[in-house]
Amino acid sequence: MTHIPSSSLPASSASSNPASLPVLFVSHGSPMFALEAGDTGPALTRWGQDLRARYPQLRGVVIMSPHWMARGVRVMSNPQPETWHDFGGFPPQLYTLQYPAPGAPALAQEVLGALQQAGIAAEADVRRPLDHGAWVPLMHLFPQADVPVVQVALPVGAGAHAVHALGQALQSLRAQGVLIIGSGSMTHNLREFFGGQQQAADYVVEFSRWVEMQLQAGQIDTLLDWQQRAPHALCAHPTDEHFLPLYFALGAGGAGAKPHYLSREVMYGMLAMDAFALHND
Repeated sequence: MTHIPSSSLPASSASSNPASLPVLFVSHGSPMFALEAGDTGPALTRWGQDLRARYPQLRGVVIMSPHWMARGVRVMSNPQPETWHDFGGFPPQLYTLQYPAPGAPALAQEVLGALQQAGIAAEADVRRPLDHGAWVPLMHLFPQADVPVVQVALPVGAGAHAVHALGQALQSLRAQGVLIIGSGSMTHNLREFFGGQQQAADYVVEFSRWVEMQLQAGQIDTLLDWQQRAPHALCAHPTDEHFLPLYFALGAGGAGAKPHYLSREVMYGMLAMDAFALHND
């Protein structure tokens, strides 16, 4: 495991507008992140504690994970979603973990309304459980499992522009006590996962820091064209589904949002665990 030191959180780790919550992008890594927290897990916990102290109006989370891909846009309206262990071949302890956060049917209706207002057709899914792309990072962020959660599906075939538009449609929820999260992975080449490498691969660092440079410079158009412009794009993401939640976060962050990094850790040599908050300050 390689750790690249993160920049310190700003004195105020929330938006300069006290009524508007920041947006979060997290890399959820392997399901083992639930048990092997590294440096990223505690960083998320500290940030979550600070968020709750600064924003007592926090009333729910809206999260996108690549582990729910659907035909069209779907929104979880399950009042008590189960913890879905949607993976195989891991230690038995991992399958005993539960994240019993409540759902939020009323918030799901607000999400559906905001999407409809933006001209995006969407449907509620009352039976959807929480997949590990949602509950694993939330377990670190809000370990009490007491913040209601609504999950939004990643539409099959959607590209960066379409996912960015989904985030944009929900941007107003930030001023209504809602934390919007894109949960994906800054790099995700599972072909290398079982290689035993611990030192961060060069392509992992170069790709991740290129993304950070574009974020800091506000080059959203460049990021939207990442497959053509980013170094080692195909190596970092042989398929794009784990990168697309970044655009959900960027859309919700809005114009001028700046990243404040919580983590730049690399696990197993190839999973960049970058996590950052987007602030409009």
